[in-house]
Amino acid sequence: MSWLLRSGRAVREIVVFSGSAHTALAEQICADLGVELSPVEIHRFSNDCLQVQLQANCRQRDVYIIQPLVPPTQEHLMELLLMIDAARGASAAQITAVMPHYAYARSDKKDASRISIGGRLVADLLVAAGVDRVLTMALHAPQVHGFFSVPVDHLTAIGVLAEHFSTADVRNTVVVSPDLGNAKTATQFARLLGLPVAAGSKQRLADDKVVIDAIVGDVVGKRAIVLDDEIATGGSIIELLDRLKDFGCTEAAVACTHGLFAGPAVERLRTHPSITEVISTDTVPRPPGFPELKVRSVSPLFAEAIKRIHYGESVSSLFDGVDPTHAPPQPKLPF
Repeated sequence: MSWLLRSGRAVREIVVFSGSAHTALAEQICADLGVELSPVEIHRFSNDCLQVQLQANCRQRDVYIIQPLVPPTQEHLMELLLMIDAARGASAAQITAVMPHYAYARSDKKDASRISIGGRLVADLLVAAGVDRVLTMALHAPQVHGFFSVPVDHLTAIGVLAEHFSTADVRNTVVVSPDLGNAKTATQFARLLGLPVAAGSKQRLADDKVVIDAIVGDVVGKRAIVLDDEIATGGSIIELLDRLKDFGCTEAAVACTHGLFAGPAVERLRTHPSITEVISTDTVPRPPGFPELKVRSVSPLFAEAIKRIHYGESVSSLFDGVDPTHAPPQPKLPF
């Protein structure tokens, strides 16, 4: 744990726990940190209630709890809330919820009458449980950042995904966003690779049904890299690939940060004739039955962010030259 002595300063020891959502990622983050993953006992009573006991001393220590919100989402959310509560009751100096995937970010606005805004509600629940800080990655809607009344460190994986393509032949290739809302991220990703960008014009008819009626940008005769933040059922991606083919695109690689691949997604992506490869990160567990999936790890990013949080150093500077949305603010223009 030599990094704990950085700059020769004495600092509080950190303790890292994990719920049951993605222990493999938690173990890898701890390996990158050079610390042990502390054990947690999760017990279910006969009435189906959960009880959590942290099996390591938390008193006046910085506690990091790693738990992405993945299916069963409500189960893992409750585990996280109970772990935060247990750490607060154990006199932790600071509690950071490390949530590589914040599922409720998709519920970010009131777009129908009498509808709940889950992204804000879950943020309030985490704060009420006792969290002091949140560390997350690739929020589906960036404005969800503002739902929290505690500091949020928001990481991006586009540098990790761009690195995957850095040694590939990307001549005559265009980066394509499935919708205009994600076009800003796709544009920055395209700049990292020196490629043009295009986007689909999408209308969502239901949770698993979308229509893309136009492609903004030139894709004729080109290969595509389709970039999305999250793939759940794959409906948007398949619809986009079909439209790209109609507009003269020859083939496509598919890349995303959060590869949930729920329901028919794996079968859809494995069998679609236009797809050459699918790349995701390990913010969520790898799906079964998808050996062709290429997974890039974000554990080094999370480990470095935890180090910097612990030492009060800049997290945003991790993304200098990668994505200005996450990097330090630029100097004001001279007028």
